Amino acid sequence: MSQHFLLSPAAKTLSLVKVMRMSDEEARAAFRKIRWTETDGEPVCPECGGLDAYNLKTRQVYKCKACHKQFSITSGTIFASRKLAVRDILAAIAVFINGAKGYSALHLSRDLSVDYKTAFVMLHKVREAIKLARDEGALAGRWSGKRQSVIVARETNGRTITHVASTEAAGVAFVAANVKHGSTVHADEASHWDKLAAYFPIKRINHAEAYSKDGACTNAAESFFSRLRRAEIGIHHRIAGQYLDAYAVEMAWREDCRREANGNQYAVVVSAVAAAPKSEKLCGYWQRRA
Repeated sequence: MSQHFLLSPAAKTLSLVKVMRMSDEEARAAFRKIRWTETDGEPVCPECGGLDAYNLKTRQVYKCKACHKQFSITSGTIFASRKLAVRDILAAIAVFINGAKGYSALHLSRDLSVDYKTAFVMLHKVREAIKLARDEGALAGRWSGKRQSVIVARETNGRTITHVASTEAAGVAFVAANVKHGSTVHADEASHWDKLAAYFPIKRINHAEAYSKDGACTNAAESFFSRLRRAEIGIHHRIAGQYLDAYAVEMAWREDCRREANGNQYAVVVSAVAAAPKSEKLCGYWQRRA
């Protein structure tokens, strides 16, 4: 029997030990090179784009010679106004990556010895960065509502996209808008999918009879839902409706990257975090809820 990918040497190219052994300056240098790739890590002012900046001796910030604004290596990113050291952020992303079925805020708060609220916001910022990197900002549901449905579309040997809505029937419009016309769509026996026949060649499967029959199956979608359920039941225990879209996008990303080395996954997520802008939803999240 062939070895499971997650057990193979090819899956393990990320070392949490190496990340945690980095000095503060080594971690900052690594993040600089990821954020400012075009200048090989030399700081670029997020306000004016100026390339001439100098270090302040009193704090770990830069000052732009063009606009005279001060900025740090995370200014203008999703981790703007951070209090944690950059090494701790990189370590948090590493343990997030290595959680094959997800990673809980409570677990992170214990691993990094930080407050639960800090860990909660940190992980949601990582999920938001992943969503932006996958261009799914317009596809995911909004942070509202208690009972919602997750709709998923999976391309054969391609990407997984998700949508959160109040009912599964809303998936008809989602599929029609995001799947290339002429593609063959596989769906289960739910009656609302009948409308897809107006847009696509369609194959249906009745799960009361079989999981695959006459070339029709929805096993790829069921694989995604299995991962999402395992994350909810085994890792998070409960997912509130207003955060469902964030977890759905995370699990779609994990499904699509399940056969990529964890080192590659880490590089992608750190790059996404460095490129993602300041989050309007998450910056000051707990202060607004107080």
